[in-house]
Amino acid sequence: MVAPIREDLTSAGFEQLMTAEEVEQAIKAGGTVLLAVNSVCGCAASKARPAVKMAVAASDKKPTKLVTVFAGMEQDAVAKAREFMLPYPPSSPSIALFKDGELVHMVERYHIEGNDLNRVVDNLQGAFEAYC
Repeated sequence: MVAPIREDLTSAGFEQLMTAEEVEQAIKAGGTVLLAVNSVCGCAASKARPAVKMAVAASDKKPTKLVTVFAGMEQDAVAKAREFMLPYPPSSPSIALFKDGELVHMVERYHIEGNDLNRVVDNLQGAFEAYC
């Protein structure tokens, strides 16, 4: 059931991280890393996944690495990702931007489900402009 949901991001260039070690390596690798916490909910399908794909595709400045973890599936990977997103509470879907291993921008679920798609895209593009 989750295979096509994963593929929605992996086909757009996101690397699916399956272990806590992969998450740590990706975030600490340096540069800018966009991490999408994917999920099966409606706001992930209608806003979060389309927004990250649209923002990356339409931006001149882009993160150097695109990664994703899937909430409710690879629990260790998701838990490690959420450690890096502290002090923000767990949120699915959510989108985090890291620069040189440090969290610099966070889009929580309420930013996603409470806004229209274009606002989420604009939010991400603003972060890319500032940090990438």
